[in-house]
Amino acid sequence: MSRYTGSTFKKARRYGFSILENGKEFSKGKKRVTTPGQHGKDKTRLKISGYGAQLQEKQKVKFMYGMTERQFRNTFARAKKVHGGILGTNFLVLLESKLDNIVYRLGFAMTRQAARQLVNHGHILVNSKKIDIPSYQLKPGDKVEVKEATKKNEKVSEALQNNASTVEFVKVDKNAVKGEFSRLPERQELNAEINDALIVEWYNRLIK
Repeated sequence: MSRYTGSTFKKARRYGFSILENGKEFSKGKKRVTTPGQHGKDKTRLKISGYGAQLQEKQKVKFMYGMTERQFRNTFARAKKVHGGILGTNFLVLLESKLDNIVYRLGFAMTRQAARQLVNHGHILVNSKKIDIPSYQLKPGDKVEVKEATKKNEKVSEALQNNASTVEFVKVDKNAVKGEFSRLPERQELNAEINDALIVEWYNRLIK
């Protein structure tokens, strides 16, 4: 299945969850938080099965990180092989360690989609080497920077000025447009609205 490239607002409405993690899908007059449709649906009246809850949680996190189903499932399979820790947390840590996500967390792009484009187009260096694979898995201590010719790009500059997504597990030098993935994140630093236990339950039925 290909990566979803449609409206994030539609997905945010469907799941009642900010795909961008900043609530902007519901700002600028977009106050409707009902599910898509001519009249929407009253969420308080919707009943969802355990299976449906697992599927919905998996889908909203997959869309949040901008991954295909195969990429998402393979990442979960890798998380199952990580020794120690809680499986759900290990899975989210792997998702957060993706290069496009760290580019976003450093504030070099306004959204994960924009960060993915920066990586795809060869504008990002990791430890001084060009990496154009958005799903490239970073390790603590890896240095990430925008290549010299792109550092004064208008969109990159705007993203840095408006950055509100920087977290404690990355360090950024806005003037040099470079940063570091300094350590693995802890669960309490990640989105508290994500119920990773439901995702674990979903994939445990499929991946042995």
